[in-house]
Amino acid sequence: MAYIDFISSTHKSTKRDYLARVNDHEYPKAKAATLAKQWGYDYWDGSRKVNYGGYRYDGRWLKVAKAMVDHYGLKPGDKVLYVGCGKGFLVHDFMQVMPGLEAWGIDISTYAIEHAMDEVQDRLQVANANNLPFPDSSFDLVVSITTLHNLYAYDLEKALREVERVSRRDKYICVESYRTEEEKANLLYWQVTCEAFNSPEEWDWWFGLTGYTGDHSFIYFE
Repeated sequence: MAYIDFISSTHKSTKRDYLARVNDHEYPKAKAATLAKQWGYDYWDGSRKVNYGGYRYDGRWLKVAKAMVDHYGLKPGDKVLYVGCGKGFLVHDFMQVMPGLEAWGIDISTYAIEHAMDEVQDRLQVANANNLPFPDSSFDLVVSITTLHNLYAYDLEKALREVERVSRRDKYICVESYRTEEEKANLLYWQVTCEAFNSPEEWDWWFGLTGYTGDHSFIYFE
């Protein structure tokens, strides 16, 4: 298991006003979180004060897909699963950077799957990370980016074991974390769906507990 950072440059490209987020009068934090956890319109395409503020394809995931294809030596015919795929942008980009690669995705959001990219909608399905609808050892790479921290402990353990189960080779997980009290406060202010507030050491404990053998990285709210 290695620490490999594919995500932080994309994460850091977004400017965040943490105090404005938590003190907003129209969408106070509790209201924003309640709306976001419905995983519907408000989470994806509603106000930026709730979450994405309109989640549209802009090509930003192409460099992430290419980095993963290169690092893991993916080739035509290999199979990739994206756990927490949203509208399928990274699934699309995997197949763009490596023609012949077979990429699939699952997400808990019916809204996201229904509003996914037309090019990959038939490769996506509604499912929970704690019960992946695939046989053992189905994929050459299983990816989950900023998803598993949204699970309660009892589902997080199942999901980590499921990622391990359906992979026959490589795995990569990216989750939110914090190293300092300032980063913890910023995470609490900004997040609307996180349930697993873990330091890197705690995440390492989770990986060991569940037998997760893949790679990982963290994003921090600095």
